[in-house]
Amino acid sequence: MRTADDTAPPTVDDAPVILGDEPGSFARGVLTDRHPALIQQVRDAFPCTPAQHRALDALLRSVTDGVMEPLAPDAHDRAQWEIWGRDDAGGSWFGRSWFDVPFLWAESYFYRVLLDAMGYFGDGPWRGVDPFAPFKDAELRGPAVDDELAALDALAGRPADERALALAHASLWGNRADLGFRIASGAVAADSGTDPRLVADDGPLLWSLLPVGAAGTVHLIADNAGRELIPDLVLLDHLLHTERASRAVLHVKPYPYYVSDATMTDVIEGLRRLRAASGYAAGTGERLRAAMADGRLAVRAHSFFSAPLPYSAMPGDLRRELAGATVTILKGDLNYRRLVGDRHWAPTSSFAGRTAYFPGPVAALRTLKSDVIVGLDARTLDGLEASGKPWRTSGTHALVQARR
Repeated sequence: MRTADDTAPPTVDDAPVILGDEPGSFARGVLTDRHPALIQQVRDAFPCTPAQHRALDALLRSVTDGVMEPLAPDAHDRAQWEIWGRDDAGGSWFGRSWFDVPFLWAESYFYRVLLDAMGYFGDGPWRGVDPFAPFKDAELRGPAVDDELAALDALAGRPADERALALAHASLWGNRADLGFRIASGAVAADSGTDPRLVADDGPLLWSLLPVGAAGTVHLIADNAGRELIPDLVLLDHLLHTERASRAVLHVKPYPYYVSDATMTDVIEGLRRLRAASGYAAGTGERLRAAMADGRLAVRAHSFFSAPLPYSAMPGDLRRELAGATVTILKGDLNYRRLVGDRHWAPTSSFAGRTAYFPGPVAALRTLKSDVIVGLDARTLDGLEASGKPWRTSGTHALVQARR
């Protein structure tokens, strides 16, 4: 297993960084459409004060026809963002258009400024109020979650390997409402490696890293809260309960980030939702609670998980912790972009090569929602491109990629 210091970050080659300046691109659509819409949704969801309205108006003007401005002088993390905002030539991203800086950086900074606009880090009554909580709560308490939790009871009589496959694919697909926990009649068998929606499937390699009876530690870096976090929690319970891992570490964001990324509060709410159910779901909630109490399940919230940087730039303490993992599983689209680098890679470039810097075995479970992709074979790529459909960004395809 790699140590924390014996590998260098991957070479960038000539793959250009993704910007938001290309008309019609996914990145530009996020900056021009999604971010302004989100500002309005947050405004509508809360009884905003005059100061909050002014700050949201200023952010809207900035993202639509302005430039990126530094955080206020008294912001607790201004110095850190100034460091993160330096370009390769020693200049700064600040003072430039949102469309002319790396998309990952612009997207991350938008959410940091939105938190400021709502007073999340201030000393007043809005301190610590998650601006995305209404959206998370509505999803978590919706009837679709009731149906998915009830469907878990069908797993009780299934063989352990079949349950593992079903739960892994539930975690993979997240909140795809038409898939649920994929344990309806025939669904598990359909996921045995022939699902055309899987553009890459290293599932067998992933499971080989977690054999039954192993005494290892699995790390899972979460993505979204609500309906996507619930199957992540259920999967971790299964790994512990079936002794594929003796310990699990769940990594979440230290504060609200992007629209629905999971925080510790979301973990707590997810556990409450499980325990309030019945049958298999309730048992899962109780086992996870017991695992947290005896230390078999730990939750971490490292500040790096809210940084606008690729994982190749992770700090030493996080690198050392992940170096001790039997395998680290990264969930979701944003984590994938940070894992391989948010660049226009050739889709057939090697996943193992792009992740060679990572300090130990790593796996990605991702529903495709953005342009970045590596590790495809040429035949698969040709078929996807020939379809004429936006397979990279539509959420209709997914992948399981892993390396030892």
